[in-house]
Amino acid sequence: MSSSAGTAEKADQGASTDKPPFRFYDNRQKYLAFVNTCNEKAVVAAKAAHELSQIVPRPPALRIFDAGMGDGNVLSRVMASVHRYHATVPLLAVAKEISLEDVRLGLEKMPDRFHEHPHTVLVITNLNYRDAPRLVPGDDHPGGSEPLNWQTVRLAGRSAHEYFEQIEALEPLLEHGWQTKTSPKTGNPIYVRPTVLVVFREDHEFMLDALIPKPDTRFGDYDFVLASQPWRAKMPATFKAEKVLAPLARSLAPGGRMLTLQSYGQDPSLEVVQKLWPGEDPFQVGRQELLRALEDELGDASGDFNLACPPDKTALFQYQMHTLPTEIGDRIGTSTLFAAWNAVIYVNQVEDERLDTVVQDGSYLKATQEVLQKHGGLWFNDEKFVVSRRHQ
Repeated sequence: MSSSAGTAEKADQGASTDKPPFRFYDNRQKYLAFVNTCNEKAVVAAKAAHELSQIVPRPPALRIFDAGMGDGNVLSRVMASVHRYHATVPLLAVAKEISLEDVRLGLEKMPDRFHEHPHTVLVITNLNYRDAPRLVPGDDHPGGSEPLNWQTVRLAGRSAHEYFEQIEALEPLLEHGWQTKTSPKTGNPIYVRPTVLVVFREDHEFMLDALIPKPDTRFGDYDFVLASQPWRAKMPATFKAEKVLAPLARSLAPGGRMLTLQSYGQDPSLEVVQKLWPGEDPFQVGRQELLRALEDELGDASGDFNLACPPDKTALFQYQMHTLPTEIGDRIGTSTLFAAWNAVIYVNQVEDERLDTVVQDGSYLKATQEVLQKHGGLWFNDEKFVVSRRHQ
């Protein structure tokens, strides 16, 4: 749904089963259809750009962390915003992503970034939320005895086309670094070997030397962290705070800001779901509960952070599914209905095994059409909040 919603991995947990359940976010077709028919990525990128405009960089660089790169659409826009506000400031952009396909898609968007902002260091890693900001796998990491697979790529030349060719040639390296296996506990993919990929322009290596991560150093102290849809909605607040929010908050530098976004519900898409499954509501853990859980998880250190909960007027925002004005009428085209239905089940995280009945009897198309006609289209509610680290 945003920079992380299309990733194959979500912060999740579950009981061990003989046959792990199929996970919704492993379905690439649903993800790609959603991001190409809805404007959430553009809206999220604009929210991130607003936060970046309030950050004053400190030498030697501006450091940002994307807690779920997805296809790189949001990250590339955020990096463009960095250039807009700080055209001459070196940039370290670190992104977490476990999906090989998303790493490919994300890297495809980077040649223009390296051309416009040459003093950029891009890092992509498959490490979990606890370890990714530091680029150091913990002793209990999913890869077991596999050592850290650290790859450094120096881009030669001075044109975006040259960078694109060199990035495209990384295919064997990516296939090795982003192999996954299925977790017997959750059914989600986990990495085979912990991997860190560092990419920068060769002609700027001297200037960027102090900024380029090395295997024997620990990183953190980020000026900006983006955590967009990094979990399954139904997970409890304590789990989200422990596994995602607290590690990311601890990685903030003094004055650093973490923007967190998640689905809110109470919109036409949830109406469709509730027509088919009355009483269904996957969005029961709101920002208030998340911030309370984060404060508890941080313990004595919570005083170092601003954990104020924003009011609805500030926190809530919308994005839409793209439709032409003439598409919603007495009759709605099949392609529009299918796109809307796909967005509905994607945003509301409806697992495939629950869909058989409503698809077989056709009730899903009727429910979708009724809601589209009622509202003249399809839109979605998200909510956001910012956690900032106080200046010391």
